[in-house]
Amino acid sequence: MKKTVYIIGHKNPDTDAVVSAYAYARLKNLLGYENYKAARAGHLNPQTSYIFKKFNIQRPEYLPDLTPKVKYFMQDCPETANENIAVWDAIGRMEKTDNRVMPIVDKHGKYKSLLHYSGFAKSVLTILNPEKKRTFSTTINLIQQTLNAQPIIVNQDADKIFKASIHVASSSQETFVKRLEAHSSEDIVVIASDRNEIHRLCIEHKVKLLITTSGCVINKELRDLAEKNNVSVIVSPYSTSPTSMLIAYSMPVSVMGDKEIVPVHTTDTVSKIKEILKEAQCKYLPVVDDEDNVIGIISEHDLMREPNIEVILVDHNEISQAVEGIENYTIQEVVDHHRIGSVSTKNPITFINRPVGSTSTQIAGMYKEFKIPIPKDVASLLLCGILSDTLILQSATTTDLDREIAEYLSNITDLDLKELGNEILLAGSHVGSRDAGEVIRQDMKEYEEGKVVYTASQIEVGSPQEILKRKKEFIAELEIERRSHKALFSCLLITDITKLSSDLLIVMDPKFEEFINFPKKEQNVYHLQDVVSRKKQLVPMLTEAVLNYSK
Repeated sequence: MKKTVYIIGHKNPDTDAVVSAYAYARLKNLLGYENYKAARAGHLNPQTSYIFKKFNIQRPEYLPDLTPKVKYFMQDCPETANENIAVWDAIGRMEKTDNRVMPIVDKHGKYKSLLHYSGFAKSVLTILNPEKKRTFSTTINLIQQTLNAQPIIVNQDADKIFKASIHVASSSQETFVKRLEAHSSEDIVVIASDRNEIHRLCIEHKVKLLITTSGCVINKELRDLAEKNNVSVIVSPYSTSPTSMLIAYSMPVSVMGDKEIVPVHTTDTVSKIKEILKEAQCKYLPVVDDEDNVIGIISEHDLMREPNIEVILVDHNEISQAVEGIENYTIQEVVDHHRIGSVSTKNPITFINRPVGSTSTQIAGMYKEFKIPIPKDVASLLLCGILSDTLILQSATTTDLDREIAEYLSNITDLDLKELGNEILLAGSHVGSRDAGEVIRQDMKEYEEGKVVYTASQIEVGSPQEILKRKKEFIAELEIERRSHKALFSCLLITDITKLSSDLLIVMDPKFEEFINFPKKEQNVYHLQDVVSRKKQLVPMLTEAVLNYSK
C-alpha cells in the first residue's frame, strides 16, 4: 500500500499539539505531498474541541495507539473472483496480475474463500484421480466458456449447477451403450470426436451435454433430435485429450476456494495474526472491512517488510509522551519547542526545536519559509495554538517571534488577539462537574530524570477553587496515576488565568516532600506565584528537586 506519514502530537494533546499537526499536514499537502495526514493521540480537550467547532474544521484522525496492526503492513486489494466464474478464468486472471492468491466473493462482494495454487493443485489432483469416480460440480455455460467452445444447442438451464458425470466416448458402441445405461441416473457429459453413431447414441439416451471435439459439428438431423430430447451440444476447438483435461477447470471457482482460511481485519494486531498465518496453507490472509468486503491481502512476507506508515512528531520529542507503539516506526521529523528528551532514531532526521512559546509559531514560520500562503482556516487554528500555549502572549515562555507571528496571523484572519484569546481560554477553563481523572489526564505528560519518573498535568481555570474544593477527588486520581506510572510523584498545575499564578496539587513518595521548596498552602497544595508555564517554569523547578533527591 502507499505509505502514509502521520503528523501527530503527544498523548493527552493540548490545543497547540493538535493544531500544529493539522497545520503541518496541510503545509505538506500544499507542497505536493499527498500522503501526509494529521492525527491526534488522544481525545480533544474542551478548548480544542471548541476551536475546531468554531472554525468548522474536521478534527484530525484519532490514533489511540500505533501498535503494529494489519493495516500498516497489508497489500492493496487484489483482484477478486465471483464465486460463480470458472476456475480456468480465475487462474488466468491470477497469472496476468502475477498474484499468488485470489479472494473469492459472492454476488454482493462479500468474502467467501481464498483461491491459492496449493489448494487448487490438491483439488485438481483429486478430480483427475483415475481411481475415483470422475464427477464435479459445474454448469453448461462454464464448460462452454472454459473450452472456448462453439454453442450449437444450449438449453435454458445452462447456468444451473449440476454434478457432471464425465465420459470420453473412446470405446466400442456396445461398450459405450452399457456405460450410458449404467450411469443413466446421472447428469452425463460426453466428450466425443467425429463419430456420428456415438453422437446419436448420446442424444437418444438424453445425456445432459454432448461435447464434440476438433471442431466437429453434428448434422442437421441430429441437431433436431438433440433439441427434441433437450440435449445441449457444444463444439470444442481442441482434440479429445486436451478437451478432457480442460473440462475439469470449468468448475465454479467456489469449489476450489479454501474455506478454512479466515479473513482478518485492518485493526487486528500483528501478534494476533502471526499464528493464523502460520497455520494457513498458503501463508496469505484476506483483509476485510466490517461488512466482509475484501480490502486487502497480507502475507508472512509482508510482515518482514517496513510498515506502510511513518511519523512526524510535533509539540513533543520524548518517547514517554508519544503515542504508544511509536518505537515500531520510522520518525521522519520532529518539530517542537520543549526540552530535548529521550527520543532516538535509526537514521538522521530533520529536528526543529526552537525556544518559542508554541509549536504553532514554528509551523506558521515554516509556511513563510516555503513561501506558501497560509489558508485562512489554518491561520485561525495556528493563532489559537499560539494564544492558548502562551496564555494570550502573557506566559514566561512568550518570545518576540510569538508576538510577531500572532500579529501576522491576526491580520490574515481579521481576529482580535485579546478577544479570541479570552474566548478560547474561557472555553477550556470550565471544570464544573467534570470527572477528576478526566481533568488530570486531559493534559498530562510523563517525564524521566535518570531513574526517576513523574507526571505533571496542567489545567487553566478562572478560579483554582473549582479544583481545590474537590481536593479529595483529585488527590485520589493523582495517586492512581502515580502508582500506574510507578512515579515518584504526580502533580496537577492549576493555573489561574485571571491572576497569572498557579497552585500545585501533588501526591508523592513521603521521602520526596522535604525536597519541595515551594510555599505550602495546605496539605498536598503549594502556591506558585507568577508561575503559568509547565515547560519553562514548573518542570525546571521539579527537575532540580528530583536531582537533589537522587543525590
